Amino acid sequence: MSAPRRRPATEAEAATLASAVRLRIIRLTLAEPLTNAQIAARLHRDPATTLHHVRRLVRHGFLEALPVRRGSRGSREIPYRGTRLSWSLDGAHDPSLAEAMLEAYLDEVTEVGVGALEQSRLAVQLSPDDAAALRAELCAVLDAYAGRPDVPGGEAVAVYLSVYPGEGDARNQTRRPER
Repeated sequence: MSAPRRRPATEAEAATLASAVRLRIIRLTLAEPLTNAQIAARLHRDPATTLHHVRRLVRHGFLEALPVRRGSRGSREIPYRGTRLSWSLDGAHDPSLAEAMLEAYLDEVTEVGVGALEQSRLAVQLSPDDAAALRAELCAVLDAYAGRPDVPGGEAVAVYLSVYPGEGDARNQTRRPER
């Protein structure tokens, strides 16, 4: 299975994604459509603040507004659903997006607790070709699962993956001045 082709994010899309709060809103609304009030409650934020983020996500295609419904007290509610647009964009070299992704992950881990994590850590010395193959294989696994339809009532699973230079990579070391 070949990896889906990603297009570069526009400047506006990249700026929209460069927010941990907005990334968390996207993730929350993938499993089930949520109203702004529900999003605010889940994020422990003020509804006016989340509405700003929701509107920006809708404007740039990351969320879609579903038909208006009546709430329990007759109020007008608009549920929002994530569109999965963010997965089709290439933002790999955007440091603002990278920081937002890490911040969103840390916020989510804080909420679920470290005991709920399944973690692995690996450090290896690879040839450039093998390192590229490792990255490609990891991306292919994520792409394969991202391409599957959601299973109603299924288990919600979140994955955060980071591949970074190991300590043995001299090209990425900052040389300390001798004293």
